[in-house]
Amino acid sequence: MPRIAGVDIPKEKRIEVALTYVYGVGRYSSSKILKKAEIDPNTKAKDLTDAEVSNLRDIIQAEFKFEGDLRKDISMNIKRLMDIGSYRGLRHRRGLPVNGQRTKTNCRTRKGPKKTVGAKRKS
Repeated sequence: MPRIAGVDIPKEKRIEVALTYVYGVGRYSSSKILKKAEIDPNTKAKDLTDAEVSNLRDIIQAEFKFEGDLRKDISMNIKRLMDIGSYRGLRHRRGLPVNGQRTKTNCRTRKGPKKTVGAKRKS
């Protein structure tokens, strides 16, 4: 299994898809990286030579924020929004959707499983 940016990428997948297992690298970035490294996107990850793998590593480290640095930046941006008390920060703090989605019926991913609210009948 080739290891790029601290992530073991799957060896049976095409390298274009396998690179997306690195946090911060999507399909578009992956194709740009492969074009710059002059590697065919249809090659399987297990067929890469050590030189090609090290070349990919160098390109990703030079041009992209990925894994830990990117996660830290994103969390710091969210923390900044919460500290200044902006609307988006309040939505993050309360665990509600941030980008204007409706909340009456949807957004179960953010809110978690449904909790029924109501009074019990006296028996």
